[in-house]
Amino acid sequence: MNRLSMMILAAFVLAVIPFVGIPPYWLHIMIIILIWSFAYTGWSVMGRFGLVSLGHGAFMGIGAYGTALLWNHAGLTPWIGIPISLLLAAAFAVLVGYPCFKYRIVGHYFALVTLALSVIIGQVIIATRDHTGGSLGYTPEPHGGEGFSIYALQFPEKEHFYLLALAAWIVGLLIWRAVDRSMARYALEAISEDEDASAAVGVQVTKEKLKITVLSAVMTAFAGAMYCQYQLFVSPDTVAGVGISLQIVFAVVAGGIYTQFGPTVGAIITIILAEILRINIGELEHLLGFRPFGLDNTIYGIMLVLFIIFLPKGVLGTFLEKYFKPSKA
Repeated sequence: MNRLSMMILAAFVLAVIPFVGIPPYWLHIMIIILIWSFAYTGWSVMGRFGLVSLGHGAFMGIGAYGTALLWNHAGLTPWIGIPISLLLAAAFAVLVGYPCFKYRIVGHYFALVTLALSVIIGQVIIATRDHTGGSLGYTPEPHGGEGFSIYALQFPEKEHFYLLALAAWIVGLLIWRAVDRSMARYALEAISEDEDASAAVGVQVTKEKLKITVLSAVMTAFAGAMYCQYQLFVSPDTVAGVGISLQIVFAVVAGGIYTQFGPTVGAIITIILAEILRINIGELEHLLGFRPFGLDNTIYGIMLVLFIIFLPKGVLGTFLEKYFKPSKA
């Protein structure tokens, strides 16, 4: 069985999972993993070429809040609101990326610029609480009660949204594969090694970096829109801000930034870790004597440092290198 046949078979198996009696809780966890996997894949498309962004929480927030606000205040169906939100995310990516790439702001300085974007978007959401709900969160209004609505992309049954999330996840993997097999990959790898040498041989440095940044931003914004439509509730802590940006970076590094399924493995790690902390938060509060706010981000930060030092290629990347590395003749 070749690789394509195995992928088709795996997609079929995943598609029938919700119809074989899986408990709603585990189906919910799988949907969340698929949505975040798409977001993480979007970041890795850019991050694997040395473009380390700490601002993708901003793009995810734009996708989520843009869709919800256009629905509640302008009456625009998500079929229109989501594309508008993606265009807005792309515009912000160009606004931040173009001057950075034009004037050679790279490395730590680029990461700091994107971090500032994440902080700004998070603060704007909180400051405009009359429209966004601020730190209390925001809820898209249900359409026609709480029933099934393709127009509003609202589904009372998890099975429907699972299939949408699964389709998005597969598309994300195909995008990653397309980038990996494109000529742009070689141009971006050359740029990450030496921008001056790349420009000297005809590579349009600013254009190539801007294209991959916009693609990454749009994918992350779409993940935010999906999260909003599924949960029907968003807040700065769940889809925007610095915490989300750091979570994205940790997950991709933990799973494997240079492998196609690395972000998915990272999503499994982060979601399961978050659920364990959520379930045991009461016991931790009793043990510590206080409620450990921000504990998940603290753990993400510590684990990110450990992964960078001991497993720089992530869990999946290290596993593949150890057990599937071609032997030398």
